[in-house]
Amino acid sequence: MKHERMKRLKIQVPKSLKTKQDALRAEGTTASGLIRRLLNELFGNKSSKTQRRT
Repeated sequence: MKHERMKRLKIQVPKSLKTKQDALRAEGTTASGLIRRLLNELFGNKSSKTQRRT
């Protein structure tokens, strides 16, 4: 299976959203993982699992 090359995305969020994301980070969810999952849900891409770089 061929993996699509990743591109960087720089965003700014209100402090209240960052605080909520920080709570998820304590549970193991990275900001990148959260944003990827939400974008995949929004655009209908069912294969939201990505491989970690080694």
